[in-house]
Amino acid sequence: MTLFEDRERAFEQMFVHDEEAQFRALARRNKLLGQWAANQLGLTGTKADAYVNEISKSLVARVVDEGLVGKLRADFEANGVNQSDDQIREKMAELMAIAASQVRSSTW
Repeated sequence: MTLFEDRERAFEQMFVHDEEAQFRALARRNKLLGQWAANQLGLTGTKADAYVNEISKSLVARVVDEGLVGKLRADFEANGVNQSDDQIREKMAELMAIAASQVRSSTW
């Protein structure tokens, strides 16, 4: 195996590792987001668990993120919770930072 092939394989492995970490962080972020939203909505017990599962199962893509913002805003409005789209996006960014940190340290 040549040095070039070794380097190529190392880059491929690094890319795969980074993509897996990003996916795990997004999945974790969605779970944290579901927990936060359930708390905002006053959900407890099995209703909270079901809501967290619904949000957690959302696919992880930018288009889906905007769909999540819309869903959360609609759920909040229906339940008298005052949260703007910008506040929801800010919370999503905050939770993404927490989730990425947790994934890096494997504390979840």
